[in-house]
Amino acid sequence: MLGELLKPEIQEMIRAGNLKALHQVLVEWEPPEIASLIEDLPSKDDVVILRLLPHDLATTTFEYLSPDKQQELIEALIQQKDYLADLLNALSPDDRTALLEELPGHLSQRLLNMLSTEEREVALRLLGYPEDSVGRLMTTDYVAVHPGWTVQQALDHIRRVGNDKETLNVIYVVDDKRHLVDDLRIRSLLLADPAATLADLMDERFISLRARDDQETAIQVFRDYDRVALPVTDTAGILLGIVTIDDVMDVAEEEATEDIQKIGGVEALDDPYIDTPLFTLVQKRAKWLVVLFLGEMFYTTAMGHFEDEIARAVVLTLFIPLIISSGGNSGSQAATLIIRALSIGEITLRDWWRVMRREVFSGLALGAILGLIGILRVVVGEAVFATYGPHWLPLAMVVGISLMGVVICGTLAGSMLPFIMKRLGADPATSSAPFVATLADVTGLVIYFTAAALLLSGTLL
Repeated sequence: MLGELLKPEIQEMIRAGNLKALHQVLVEWEPPEIASLIEDLPSKDDVVILRLLPHDLATTTFEYLSPDKQQELIEALIQQKDYLADLLNALSPDDRTALLEELPGHLSQRLLNMLSTEEREVALRLLGYPEDSVGRLMTTDYVAVHPGWTVQQALDHIRRVGNDKETLNVIYVVDDKRHLVDDLRIRSLLLADPAATLADLMDERFISLRARDDQETAIQVFRDYDRVALPVTDTAGILLGIVTIDDVMDVAEEEATEDIQKIGGVEALDDPYIDTPLFTLVQKRAKWLVVLFLGEMFYTTAMGHFEDEIARAVVLTLFIPLIISSGGNSGSQAATLIIRALSIGEITLRDWWRVMRREVFSGLALGAILGLIGILRVVVGEAVFATYGPHWLPLAMVVGISLMGVVICGTLAGSMLPFIMKRLGADPATSSAPFVATLADVTGLVIYFTAAALLLSGTLL
């Protein structure tokens, strides 16, 4: 980005004390570009850049910074109380809530004391909602109007109070007790007769969220209704605030990251990978590795159970990696597809039977394809290299049937485990691909040697 390219020049201007020229450069940049520059600068230089910015630009830029950089700047500015207080009071309530909940408790309390009485009341109210609830995402910076107003009165009101609001795309209509009665697109106001009342424009069909709804609910509603902002009410229907699409996108990204990490067999990280302490990283990875390792012990037990068969027909060991990897791969595919479909609402718990039916047929088809390739492998190996001896044909059938069976089992395990986890109230991503693969390994081994015992009895066995 621009900041990265000009970073040496910027630092040289700071060293030379050429701050007036630096100010003229920075005011021409967009907030995300300035934030990117500040992220890359060392301590003291980043404070200089922030202090050089006009108040509104500094506030907007601060909101683009990572939580770690925000905390670093706050600790550097903690003695400059007036500047820091102005910055905190100017932050949008939702961004300020996100900041305060990330900071250590003692520092959050100190910052709360710097807020004005009105802003402190807002901050405490938002922080009072449960973690991961819609209330933590909402802002009180919205425009509300009354149904008895004319369009002209509403537009005049928007001009008076709209400058500092989060969004003006949608205007919210409330009654005298602040119950939400409708929302109106700004487009409808601009195109309406100025003498018409807002009640004439209302259809009382609106979508809202509850403050104590889970944040995942907000993601789904925004996705379903394609909105840029949604109102938030309490259980009595009183308008409390709004949630905007940028905050919901941040939550969606966090949820997706957490799911991907769990699918990979890692406990979800609380911080970015590069900022996670090594001990914490090892701890979160070790838990799942231990569980998977204990699961693989069943694989060793199964191998010991078929020790006699292996001793009499060593050729069977050649196909063990082929069999178990096919089951694990098919199970991981199914698990990934179903976990993602559940997380974005494409399917629900009620669809388990439809999914199972589809996966049975998918497993049969996929197993047949791999089974035929496995049989062909044995046939070609015997024809070209005479590898498998006089009983190559029943061996080929064992490989083909085993591949079909293990793929079906892997597919069913991968598709049904996420449903089971969700039904138990756990995150479906917990039934991660490595866990499904481990289960398929053990199952595949049992299927393979059971098929061998049945088809090769009296020949190789």
